[in-house]
Amino acid sequence: MGAMPPVPTLAMLGLLGGMAVPALAQHRIVTLSPSLTEAVCALGHCAELVGTDRYSSWPGTVAKLPKVGGLADAQIEHIVALRPDMVLLGPRSRAGERLTELGVPVQTFDARTHADLKRMLLALGQSLGETARAHELVRRIEQELEAAARRVPASLRGRTVYVEVGIGPTAASAKSFIGETVARLGLVNIVSGDAGLFPRVNPEMVVRRSPDLIIGPQSTLSGMTDRPGWAGLQALRRQQVCQLDADRMDLLSRPGPRLGEAAQMLVDCLLALPTLRP
Repeated sequence: MGAMPPVPTLAMLGLLGGMAVPALAQHRIVTLSPSLTEAVCALGHCAELVGTDRYSSWPGTVAKLPKVGGLADAQIEHIVALRPDMVLLGPRSRAGERLTELGVPVQTFDARTHADLKRMLLALGQSLGETARAHELVRRIEQELEAAARRVPASLRGRTVYVEVGIGPTAASAKSFIGETVARLGLVNIVSGDAGLFPRVNPEMVVRRSPDLIIGPQSTLSGMTDRPGWAGLQALRRQQVCQLDADRMDLLSRPGPRLGEAAQMLVDCLLALPTLRP
């Protein structure tokens, strides 16, 4: 999938995809990524969740569910004790092989692009017996992306953008699903996909390419002016910076059913910035 940074924001990334299995009348579902949790709920099966990874936080009702670890430290015994008939996990999870050995039904999902995400939502919908609902969800996501793009003023289209997602600093490249989202909004990512989906970047590179806009978490961007050369960036001088709180970064960082909502959130932030003149 490309280099993924070992930072909290991206550790919370849930990746969708995978093979569909015959739908059952009722499930006991464990999810090992926030995006999968959100997808199950968006498809109307939240009540069938019996456990989630520690980072799943939306919708709020999942907070009370048992937590079974994360990508690198899934609690196998805890998962087995929950008696799931469906465990959903991403390709980077280490739990799949061990759970399969123990006879626990596992589905592995992956989403690297918007197109992958939509295909995999359809596959999950088939597994849950929600084919029609999944098709409607995919249509809604596309409609929301189109609506968000229409809201971007002409003055911002074609502007360059740097999207930070974590310490390092770590960026979302043009090939990442976040990069695809900003591209749908008419922005040009200064970080190409050559180094992977979420590469660590040299702060001096950002200075050289001098993006018109900067988007990223408050937790890392709050110290921007302390980075060598960054105080002189036009984006900072013109206050063209979207510093996102933890909830908005979660929304942006999860390739799931709220993809269109994430695009709308970005547009809201851009529209709140001082007007950027040619």
